[in-house]
Amino acid sequence: MEELLHHIPEILLHTLKDTVIVIPFLFLTYLFMEFLEHKSGNAAEIWLNRSGKFGPLVGSLLGVLPQCGFSAASTGLYTGRVITAGTLIAIWLSTSDEMLPILISRGAPFSLVIKVIATKVTVALIAGFLIDIITSAIRKKRHSPDTEPCIEDFCEREGCRCNEHFVVSALRHTASITLFILIFTFILNLVIHGVGEDKLSAIILDRPILGNILSATVGLIPNCAASIIITELYLDGIISIGSMLSGLLVGAGVGVAILLRNNRPLRDSLRIILLLWCIGALSGIIVDITPLGALF
Repeated sequence: MEELLHHIPEILLHTLKDTVIVIPFLFLTYLFMEFLEHKSGNAAEIWLNRSGKFGPLVGSLLGVLPQCGFSAASTGLYTGRVITAGTLIAIWLSTSDEMLPILISRGAPFSLVIKVIATKVTVALIAGFLIDIITSAIRKKRHSPDTEPCIEDFCEREGCRCNEHFVVSALRHTASITLFILIFTFILNLVIHGVGEDKLSAIILDRPILGNILSATVGLIPNCAASIIITELYLDGIISIGSMLSGLLVGAGVGVAILLRNNRPLRDSLRIILLLWCIGALSGIIVDITPLGALF
């Protein structure tokens, strides 16, 4: 412990250097994402409203678009029974949250980014259609909610500032994510220095199924922290590609929290969350224990 405390200044300096390097890339990425989101308006929701039985297809593709509030908006559409459970899960599985900014800012190969996105979309598409087919076969009647939720209410509760200028939004996102990365990286560097990187990575990398389960569970954290942690751990070589996919597939941002808060009955919300977790964990396990992992 005394040796670790002695190295804290060195670890802090290393953390600051690692964090400062990614700030320009984070800002430029968020600037582009916010520009697209502000210009597109509510086009995604309109497409979903018109998607009908092709909801999972439309949802899995729209989920890839860089829209930080899309998981919240889609959850609102589901609680109002505008979209199906399969469409909602397809959106949650394909949405990237903070994965794209982290991968880009850390200089991840473009091929890796494309493969991860393609995997998420493929899993989302298959899972969404299967869920809707099975659900329609066993459900004899639909349940209509008493009131339809409003996305503006969600934004207000979640602190989203949808009407601010996209440059201000980009700066705010960059600042908040940079602070989180700084804190997380410092803690991770402390752990790595104290335990040893080889031992730490072996805890998960040598146990792929356990790693997938843990990562999928972390993915349920209802904010951007989940995707940041999972992506950073993969880029630092601590978790496998399958474990990263498990967590990123499950990660639906604030969508899970909004579903639990607004959707009724509660058992329906819990069923959807359990399905999401199982699909994410199983998909990552398949990647880790089959030759699919070599494709990444």
